[in-house]
Amino acid sequence: MNATLTVSRYRYRIFAMLFFIALINYIDRGALSFAANAISTEYQLSKVQLGAVLSYFGFGYLLGSLCGGFLADRLGTRRVWLMAGVAWSLLEVATAWAGDVGLALFGGSAIMGFAVMRVLFGLAEGPAYALMNKAIAHWSPDHERGTALGIGLLSTQVGALLTAPVAVGLLLLTDDWRSMFILLGCFSLIAMVIFARVFTDTPEQHPKVSPQERMVISCGQAEKASGPRLPWWRFFSNRTLVCNALGYFSFLYITFTLVSWGPKYLQDSFHYDLHSLWYVAMIPWSGACVTVLLGGRIADALLKRFNNLRLARNVFAAVTLLMTALCFMAIPWMPSPATIILMMTLGNALNALVNNVYWSVVIDVTPKSTVGTYSGITLAIANLASITSPLLSGWLAQHYGYNAMFSATAAVAFISMLAMTLLQPEKKLQPEVRFATRQEGAI
Repeated sequence: MNATLTVSRYRYRIFAMLFFIALINYIDRGALSFAANAISTEYQLSKVQLGAVLSYFGFGYLLGSLCGGFLADRLGTRRVWLMAGVAWSLLEVATAWAGDVGLALFGGSAIMGFAVMRVLFGLAEGPAYALMNKAIAHWSPDHERGTALGIGLLSTQVGALLTAPVAVGLLLLTDDWRSMFILLGCFSLIAMVIFARVFTDTPEQHPKVSPQERMVISCGQAEKASGPRLPWWRFFSNRTLVCNALGYFSFLYITFTLVSWGPKYLQDSFHYDLHSLWYVAMIPWSGACVTVLLGGRIADALLKRFNNLRLARNVFAAVTLLMTALCFMAIPWMPSPATIILMMTLGNALNALVNNVYWSVVIDVTPKSTVGTYSGITLAIANLASITSPLLSGWLAQHYGYNAMFSATAAVAFISMLAMTLLQPEKKLQPEVRFATRQEGAI
C-alpha cells in the first residue's frame, strides 16, 4: 500500500519538470531587457528603436506557438520540446553577436541583426506553453487540472522574478552583456539533457508510473479516448475559444509590458542602477508567484463546490481582470515610487490569478487529440501582445511618457474582461456529431 501511494505521486515530478523547463524559457527571453541600457548605448538606439528590438521576439513567438501545438499533436510533445529547447539555447548564445552580425551583413544595421536573431529565438521558444498544456492534458486528472496548470504557469511569474537577479548578477559578475547570453544558453542546453531523461508524452510510456497511478489519471479524465483531430478552422467557429484567446491577450500584454519595459522604466524614472535594480525589479513579480498557484486552487474549488464552469471561468476571470485594470489605471496618480511599485505588484498579482483559466478553457472545450493545436492557436492570437506591447509601450513612453504606457495597459485589461464574460466553457466541441450530420444531409 505504501509503495503504491509513493508511485501515485510521480505525475507531480512531471509537473515540476515542466515548471523547470518553462522557467528557463522565461528567464532566457527576459534577459534582453536587463541588457537594454548597455545595448542601446553601444548601438545608439532610441526608445522607439529599442521597443522594436524588444518586439521582434514576438513575431517569431507567434509563429512558434502556432506551429508547436500543431507539431505536438503529430510528432509528440517530448520530441518537439527537445527540438525547440536545443534551438532556443543555441540562439540565446548567438544573441551575444546579434548586433555585430547586423553591422557586418545587413548594411551596417545592428537592429537588423537583432531582428533576425530575436525572430528565430521567438520561433524556438514559442511552442513551450502549448506543449505544457498538452502534457498536462495527458498527465493530470480533471480534478487536479487547475492545480497542475498553476504549477506549470508559476514558471511565468517565478521566471520574471528570477530574471532580475540572474541577469543582473551575470552582468555584474562578467561586466559584459554578451557573456550573460552565452552562459544562459549553455545552462539551457544542460537543462534539456535532464528533461530528455525524465519526460515522456503519456503516463503509459513512463516506466516509473505504476498501473495504479495510470488508473488514477485515466479514471479522473472525462474524456477516455483521444478521438479524431478537429480541423484547425473549427477554432475560429467557436465563440468560447476566440474570446478566451482575447482574454489571454490581456495577460500577455501586461506581462510583456512589465518584462520588456519594467526595468528601463525603473531606471529612467527612479534612477536605479544595476546594484539596486536586481531586487527592485523583483518586487512587481513577488505577489504573482503566489496568486498564480492560488488561482488554480480557487478555480478548482469553485468548480467542485458549485459544479458550474461559468462561475469558475467567466465570473472569476472577469472580476479579476476588472481589478487588474483599476490597478494599472491608478499608477499615473500615485504620489511616490513605493506606491507605484505597489500598484504594479498588485495589478500583476491579480493578472496572474486568472492565468490558469485561459488554459483550462481550452481543455474544457477541446478533445484531447486537438488540445496541442488549439492551445497553439490560442497562444498565437494572444501573443500578438508580445509584438504590440513592446512597440506601443516604447512609442507611448517616448512621445507621451510612461504614464500613457500604463493607461494603455489598463484599457487592454478592461477589454479582455468583457471578452471573458462571453465564454461558454460547458459546451464541448463534438466533431463526431457535426460530421455525422453533414453525411446525413448529403444522403
